[in-house]
Amino acid sequence: MNADAGQPQPIPAPEPLDGRAELSEFLRTRRARLQPEDVGLPNFGRHRRVPGLRREELAQLAGVSVAYYTRLEQGNGRNVSGEVLDAIARALRLTDAEHAHLTHLAKPKQHKKKRAARPQRMRPALLQLMDAMDGVPAYVVGRRSDILGWNRMAAALFGDWGALPPEERNWARLCFLHPEARALFLDWEQKASDIVSFLRMDAGCYPNDPLLSALVGELSVKSEEFRSLWATHDVREKGHGVKRVHHSLVGDMTLSFETLRLPDDHDQSLVTYHAEPDSASADALRLLASWGADATRTGASGTGKQ
Repeated sequence: MNADAGQPQPIPAPEPLDGRAELSEFLRTRRARLQPEDVGLPNFGRHRRVPGLRREELAQLAGVSVAYYTRLEQGNGRNVSGEVLDAIARALRLTDAEHAHLTHLAKPKQHKKKRAARPQRMRPALLQLMDAMDGVPAYVVGRRSDILGWNRMAAALFGDWGALPPEERNWARLCFLHPEARALFLDWEQKASDIVSFLRMDAGCYPNDPLLSALVGELSVKSEEFRSLWATHDVREKGHGVKRVHHSLVGDMTLSFETLRLPDDHDQSLVTYHAEPDSASADALRLLASWGADATRTGASGTGKQ
């Protein structure tokens, strides 16, 4: 575990994330990663007190006044238009995920506070579908990286989530506070970064979610690595990719994952893992499936957790 050493520190009471501060820090960190030559501006070699583009350079690229951009970077995005946000996104070379995050921060939708309070419930048919996916580890993840349901193969691969208290069935807590997750993922640093990016996107959509604020506060107190990653303000969406895992029974595996956002609830995604056919990883996964036949059955959180 990479929690801070010494006596346990008190966890602060959850407060809503400061939307103005989030917008300000996101723009500042995106501006800091660019140099004039990256965006076609001359670099005269003058001493720069802070890294990256100056505000006036970014404003020039976006076609807005320096005063207007300064107000936006100070967190005042109340009256900003979509066209201006598009121009700033282009000037900052934002990805699609970063562009969406900027829009959520600058122009938060009023209904999202109400939606954030709605309990997360997984449809029973999804659990039946995962049960039918023989040999394929699968689970459903919701807001705040909560694990809402899983099949037998997911339990065999990742561990017996059913034995954990419902509040611990959360990828962020597992990744940063459970040493077993660090041992499982050979590319743990990338997994940790992906999870924090996921939480950042969630925070942009639901800044008033008290459970998300509590989770961020807890992890910030208990994990220096989480604090460091959270401070980068990086956001990205990974719909697919490759993970390398080490299982104590079958050894190392290279598995591809697919993340399928549910059409009737975009806050929930079905995540599946598979190995390349006729590979050593496929053999290991079949062996794990055979072992897992007598292991933990499928599960769902069933808590009505928000």
